[in-house]
Amino acid sequence: MSWLRALKETARSGLKIERRRLEPLIAIRGAVGLALVIGVCLAFFGPVVAASSAFGAFQAAIATFQRSWRPRPVLALVSGASLAVSTFLGYLTGSHVLLFMALLVLWTFVAGLAWAAGPTAGIIASSNVAIMLVTITLPTSVAEAALHGTVIAFGGVVQATLIVLFPVRRWGAQRDALADALAAEADYARRLRHDPVAEFDPVPLMTARSAAAVTPRQARRRPAELRGSRGVAERIRPVLASLADPGTGVPDEGPERDRVRELLAAAGSVLDAAACAIRHGDPVRLAAPAVATLKTPDTRELLGGPARRAADRLGVLLADVIETAEGEGTKEERAEATETADAIAPHRRRPTLLRLVPVVLRSMRAELRPGSPILRHAVRVAVVVAVGYLLGAVLPFGHGYWAPMAAVMVMRPEFSQTYARSVARFGGTVVGVFLATVIVQAAHPGVGLAAVLAVVCALLMYLLMGTGYAVAQACISAYVVFLLGMAGEDWSQTVLERVVLTLVGGLLAMVSYAVYPAWETPRLRNRLGDWLASGGRYAASVVDQYADPAERGRDDVRAALLATREARIAWQEAVATAQHEPVRNRGLSRAAADDTQHALAQFSRAAMLMEAHLPEGGATPVPAAAHFADALRGTTEKGAQDVRERRVPRWDAVREALAQWDEEGRLHGQAANPLVRNGVDLLLETLEEFSRGLDDSTAGSAGARSAGRN
Repeated sequence: MSWLRALKETARSGLKIERRRLEPLIAIRGAVGLALVIGVCLAFFGPVVAASSAFGAFQAAIATFQRSWRPRPVLALVSGASLAVSTFLGYLTGSHVLLFMALLVLWTFVAGLAWAAGPTAGIIASSNVAIMLVTITLPTSVAEAALHGTVIAFGGVVQATLIVLFPVRRWGAQRDALADALAAEADYARRLRHDPVAEFDPVPLMTARSAAAVTPRQARRRPAELRGSRGVAERIRPVLASLADPGTGVPDEGPERDRVRELLAAAGSVLDAAACAIRHGDPVRLAAPAVATLKTPDTRELLGGPARRAADRLGVLLADVIETAEGEGTKEERAEATETADAIAPHRRRPTLLRLVPVVLRSMRAELRPGSPILRHAVRVAVVVAVGYLLGAVLPFGHGYWAPMAAVMVMRPEFSQTYARSVARFGGTVVGVFLATVIVQAAHPGVGLAAVLAVVCALLMYLLMGTGYAVAQACISAYVVFLLGMAGEDWSQTVLERVVLTLVGGLLAMVSYAVYPAWETPRLRNRLGDWLASGGRYAASVVDQYADPAERGRDDVRAALLATREARIAWQEAVATAQHEPVRNRGLSRAAADDTQHALAQFSRAAMLMEAHLPEGGATPVPAAAHFADALRGTTEKGAQDVRERRVPRWDAVREALAQWDEEGRLHGQAANPLVRNGVDLLLETLEEFSRGLDDSTAGSAGARSAGRN
C-alpha cells in the first residue's frame, strides 16, 4: 500500500462516526461525580484547585469506560491516585528544566511500556502523562502542589464511591462477553446448515474466557448464570461441527441431512435465547418449535454412529446451557458455589491489584528486547514528548505543553491508530474550540457558568465517546477551554494555542512513526509460523489420545487448543494491521496469506472433529497413533521454522507415519476407525494445501481458488 493511500484510509477511519449503543446512566453518573468534585473544590479552595480536581475526576471516569474485567471502582481509584502522584512529582521538578525533562522522558517511556500490560493500562498511563503537563502549571508552591495532588486523588475516590453506591449493570461486561460467545455459536450452528465445513472465529470464546477470570472477592459475588455457561459453550462447538460434517456418515442430501439441519437450527434458536437471557438477566424464553425438534424421537431412528452420538451430546449440552442461563448452574457449578473462593481453578483466577504489580512489571520487562513493537512505541513517544515540549517552549505561544500532550494522547503502538487519532484529534479540536468560542462570545460565562458548561461537555463526552474519537475530542476540547477559563485563563489565547499546538503534536506523532516504525508486515511469516506450530501441537495432542486413551491427557489437549486460538488471533490481528501499512509485500502476498489461513483453519477444524469423539479411558489403544502424533508434532515445528525462513514446508514424515499406521492395521487385521482415519487424512491434506498456498509458483492459482470459495 502506498503512503498516499494509507494516509487517506487512516484519515477516513479517524473521522468516522459510528452508531453505537449509548449508556446514558453511566455517563450521567460520571458527570455527577465530576460536578460534585468541582462544586466542593470551588466552595472550599477556589477555581484553580477546582480545575485540578476536575481533571482527576474526569480522567477517573474515563478510566472506568475502558474494556477491562476488573471492578470499575478499582480503575477509578488507580487512575486518580496515579495522576495525583504524577502531578506532585511533576511540580517538584518543574522549576528545573533539565530535571523535569528527565522525569518527563522517564515517565513517558514507562507509560509507553505499560501497553505491554494491555490497552487499559496503556491508556491510563498515557493520560496521566498528558494531564500532568497541564496540572503542574496550576500550583504555585509545594504545599499547593500537595493540595492539588490530594484533590485529584479525591476525584478518583468520588467516582469510585458513586460506582459502588449506584451500580449500573453490575457484571454487565462479563454478561456481554458470555452472551456474545453464545450468540457466535448460534450463528455458527445456522451457518453449518448450509456449509458443513464453515469456519468459526474463536475470538468471542477467548474474550469470554478472559472475562470469566475473577478475584476471590468477585468469585463470592458472581451471579450463578455466569458460572458454567462458557465451559458448556466450549464443548458445544466441536459437537456442532461433528454433527454437520459429512465425515460422520450423514450424506449431503436426504432425510438424515434434513434432520441434521433441523437440529442445527434448533440449537441456534436455543443458544440465542440463552444469550439474550444472560445479557439482560431475564428468564430464558425458548421457541416451541426448537424444543419440539430437540425432543423428537425420530433423531435416533434417522441418525447412527458418530452423528447419533453428536446429536445426543448436543441435547445434553443445550440443557446445561438453559440451566445456567436460568441461574441454576450445572451440577458441578452448583457444587462450586458452595465452596470458598480459594477453590477456584488457578488458570481462572485473576490476581488482586497488589499481586498484579509484579505481573505487570514482568510484562514490561519482557518487552525490553530488540524488535519489540512496545519498546519501539515507548522510545517513540518519549522522544516525541521531549521534542514537543521543547518546541512548544520555543514557539511564540504560552502553554507550550499542548503539543506534547496532544502527541502522547494520539500515539499508539500501531501505525493506523496513531495516524487516525492524529487526524481525528485535530479535526475534533477545531470543532470543539470553535463551538466553545461561539458560546463564550455569546454568553461571557463567569466561574459558575463555566463550570456548568465544562460538566455538560464532559457528560456529552462520556455519552458519545464510543461513537468515534473525533466526536470525543470535540467534547474534550470544549471541556478544557471552559475549565481553564474557569481557572482564569484568557479565552481567546487558549483557543489559538489549542489549535496550533495540537496540530504540531499530531504532526510530530505522525513523523515519528514514519522515521522509527514498527511495521507488522515483515512479521507476518513469524505469526504464521507460530500458528502452524501451535496447531501442530494441538492436533498431535488429540491424536495422542487415541494412542493412549487415558483421562490424564485431556488437560494437554485443552492447553494446546488455547495456545492455537491465541496464535490464530495474533495472526488475524497482524493481517488486519498490515493491510493499512504503507509497506510493500515482503515475502507473503495477500493471496498466500488468504490460502494459508484457510488451510490452517481447516487443519485445526480436523483436529477439533477428532477431539469431539475422543475415546473413553477403557478404549483399545492405537499404538500407531503415537508415532503419527510424534511425526506431526516434529514436522509442524520444522515447518514453522521453514515458514519463518521463507521456505516451503514438506510433510514427508507425516505421510510416512500415516502409511505405517495403515500397514500396522493390515498386519494385525484391525480396521481403523473411519472417523479417525478420515481425520488424519484431512490433517495431511490441509498441510499439503498450506504448502501449496505458500509456494510462490502456485500462489496465484491458489489465490484464485480462495476467491472462488469466497
